[in-house]
Amino acid sequence: MKLKEYWPSFMAATCMKFLDRDALCAPSSNPLPIVVTLTSIPSRLSTLHLTIRSVLNQSRKPEKIVLWLNHDLHNQLPLSLSSLQSELFEIRYVELTCSHRKLIHSLQEFPTKILVTCDDDLIYERTWLERLYADHIDYPHDIIAHECRRIMHDGHSGDLLPYKQWPVVKEGGISDPEFMAIGYGGVLYPPGALVPQAIDSELFLKLAPKADDLWFKAMSFLQGTAVRHSSSSLPKPIPLIGSQKNSLLKTNVREDGNRLQWNALCDHFGIVLK
Repeated sequence: MKLKEYWPSFMAATCMKFLDRDALCAPSSNPLPIVVTLTSIPSRLSTLHLTIRSVLNQSRKPEKIVLWLNHDLHNQLPLSLSSLQSELFEIRYVELTCSHRKLIHSLQEFPTKILVTCDDDLIYERTWLERLYADHIDYPHDIIAHECRRIMHDGHSGDLLPYKQWPVVKEGGISDPEFMAIGYGGVLYPPGALVPQAIDSELFLKLAPKADDLWFKAMSFLQGTAVRHSSSSLPKPIPLIGSQKNSLLKTNVREDGNRLQWNALCDHFGIVLK
């Protein structure tokens, strides 16, 4: 977390804490036809209620929010999180411990619903969900993401470049076969966006065990679904203080794990972007 982010994070967290619980958890009379789906890890449970509160506080609420946790956490929830459970926000328990949980179980439970994934260590601005949905109305068959990177290859050898050299997409409202949706910003998946194989846990744990974004990119590419950068990706979510001590940054970025896993996916499925 950058030093300049600490004060905005502190202020946003303080605002979230003082929002009325009953008002947050009250279902909307005009919700967006969306299920927001996410997962978390033990080290983030103490701050997770702030993320959930930010999703409950959206300018237009979703139909439902589902948090998928491992069974081992059933009796470890802080009151700040468990007290938010309601008709709108539900916690479900599963066997898997990987980040792919945030989407694959909801694909099975809500196959006809628009699904939106988000991360568990951020506070989302009030129009975050409504902005994703606005682009969905214009492009109902596309995956819409507030954050995208372009998967890049060397212009001479054709080899996949390190993940650090995959540029962040800045232009809004565009799509490209090389775009990969980044879960950080929130990603909208329309029904049928991924091939049925997307829920194959044995395969994704073999090919991309620490890179759910890459796995879902492969599954959307095989389905022929476009990934589109949202036309209004700002303002960005605010990182929560102390929530990013345990992340996949070291493995996937600094040690170039993303490149290894994307190569494994391309080799297995015969994916060619270049």
